Amino acid sequence: MTVLRTQDDRFAGLPGYDFAPHYVEGLPGYAGLRMHFLDEGPRDAREVFLCLHGQPTWSYLYRKMIPVFSAAGIRSVAPDLFGFGRSDKPAEDATYAFMFHRESLARFVEKLDLANVTLVCQDWGGLLGLTLPPDMPARFRRLLVMNTGFGTGDRPLGPGFLAWRDWNNKNPDMDIAKLMARACPQLSPAEAAAYAAPYPDQRYKAGVRRFPNLVPDNPDAEGAALSRAARDWWQRDWQGETFMAIGMQDPVLGPPAMRALRKSIRNCPEPFEHQTAGHFVQEWGEEVAARALAAFRLA
Repeated sequence: MTVLRTQDDRFAGLPGYDFAPHYVEGLPGYAGLRMHFLDEGPRDAREVFLCLHGQPTWSYLYRKMIPVFSAAGIRSVAPDLFGFGRSDKPAEDATYAFMFHRESLARFVEKLDLANVTLVCQDWGGLLGLTLPPDMPARFRRLLVMNTGFGTGDRPLGPGFLAWRDWNNKNPDMDIAKLMARACPQLSPAEAAAYAAPYPDQRYKAGVRRFPNLVPDNPDAEGAALSRAARDWWQRDWQGETFMAIGMQDPVLGPPAMRALRKSIRNCPEPFEHQTAGHFVQEWGEEVAARALAAFRLA
């Protein structure tokens, strides 16, 4: 396996991202790969917020939410998936599969022995992350969920997603900074560029460009059966608290998708609807984080 590692100097001086890097190596099944994660707040905090990103983002996405959590005495752990951020990047597109990512997160949680976890997820952070608590329910106690869903393969993929997948496949060297600036108009040019910092050239983007083709589009697709089982578990067995935030301007995983997701999460309260937020809700994250902490009585 050819593995690429982005040089550290590309992460110097990124606006709002003055967090110390942490690394874990030797995850079972991932020999030779190093995963990066942020670990902010008190290391011995009772509450741990596990913050999972999607495509084409990385832990930079949580720079506005983590300080709010830290101020409340909460430990925030935000890994970069393999192929993203400061984590190692296998060069071959075929390396990246639903279970490749999902199992790496499961092994990461076990390696760090995380407990009293609030799952914080959006986009692929949800497609992958929502499958974790059913397999390790004693570790998870809360859910903070933003624009995402289950990859069950038993429902048609919407036209917005199909258009995104088609565009993604035609642009293997996608301009990540331009994409993020268009999705989040309030970003400064330096912030938009920071999202592209981990990817010096097209070779580093295999993991980024693979994700749309990993969304299960039929019941037999990889990850679909696991996701259906997870959906059933959340609907039937989930005992924890939930806070849902919806970026109302998201054309793909916006209000209709999130209202459908709400029906699959047991005892999910009325969501917080952020009227100006788009798909990347974390870019409006200070308010979302504060509201979630208040709802969880952790503020």
